[in-house]
Amino acid sequence: MLFRLSVRTTVAALAVTGLLVTAPQVTAAPREFGGASAGAAADAAPPQSSGVTVKMAPAAADDLGASRQALVDAVSADVLARSGDAKGLSVKAAVDKLVDEGRKVVVDVRTATDDWARGVAYVEASRAHHGDPEGWLYIAHRKAGKWVAGLEGDREFTDHVATSPLVGKAERRTMTAYAQRKATPQPEEPSAGVRAANTNGLLLPWMPDYYMTLTGGAHSHTGSTGYWGSLDFAGGNAGGRVRSSREGTATSMCGAGGGWTRVIHPGGFSTDYYHMFNTTYYNGTSIGRSALLGTIGTDTCAGGAATGAHVHWSLRTYDANYNGQYTWLSGRTIGGWLWSSGASQYSGCATRLGVTACPGTAIYNRTS
Repeated sequence: MLFRLSVRTTVAALAVTGLLVTAPQVTAAPREFGGASAGAAADAAPPQSSGVTVKMAPAAADDLGASRQALVDAVSADVLARSGDAKGLSVKAAVDKLVDEGRKVVVDVRTATDDWARGVAYVEASRAHHGDPEGWLYIAHRKAGKWVAGLEGDREFTDHVATSPLVGKAERRTMTAYAQRKATPQPEEPSAGVRAANTNGLLLPWMPDYYMTLTGGAHSHTGSTGYWGSLDFAGGNAGGRVRSSREGTATSMCGAGGGWTRVIHPGGFSTDYYHMFNTTYYNGTSIGRSALLGTIGTDTCAGGAATGAHVHWSLRTYDANYNGQYTWLSGRTIGGWLWSSGASQYSGCATRLGVTACPGTAIYNRTS
């Protein structure tokens, strides 16, 4: 059932972690900052981002002080400008539209200093159908008293990655290739049977030489529009454990306990994993190939729907053509299988060594 959310900005406190933590952290007690704007007079005009849900680590809130509302305004404006469901609308109109649909806009401030902040922001998917949310990592820098936010894929994000003290050396090395758009540009979607550019050895989202069942062939991340770059998997003999398709930098998009993780890999690709439970909490954490992310489930921490336990896996690229976007699977080899789109979403298949696997087929994850 859809419901109308309060237009009051909600501020929840989350646990703060370092950039290279490897273990889940316990969340801190919630902290309310209250009012129309932190540090503003009670009769001041409501902030630009009124109605946006804000999650903020207590330490970050203390470091930001009275500037935290301006930070949230800047990030919210960028998020809604990028959202496919809010383009062309003012921040207020976009938030009101999403609220009427029972959907939140969330700005999560994970770490901060006086003049820098980083975290995650997302727009919830509709809970009326099997769709998935839009989400971005962001880094923001305050210059001359004004916050300049950069969402992954923006030029501002590229600049901030290079200079922000909130980005560690190991993470910077992982992120630089895609942030500077050094990945080889991809051609237009190839015709059936034509192999696309190398995906740098990406695996399917479980341990090599084990299998899961393909329950949904190539489809868009939202299940409606966009490039068909997502797959659904369930069951199998991998114990339901979801693992990273390659090494990289991992971030839990919904925070601790949420079922959505993004891993940014060297060479210009990243992968999303949704609907998991028993997730490991990552916050810009360097991980290895096949690192444990969680277990197949039905979590909808950022909207959407799931009718049975599975992992919704999506391919993203940061090359010059599809900068910071979900991209197509057709013609790409993942987990040793060459994927192709079907006549309709969810119907696509994969081939390997003369074998064709369509939805309902068990697929082994292969490294070559």
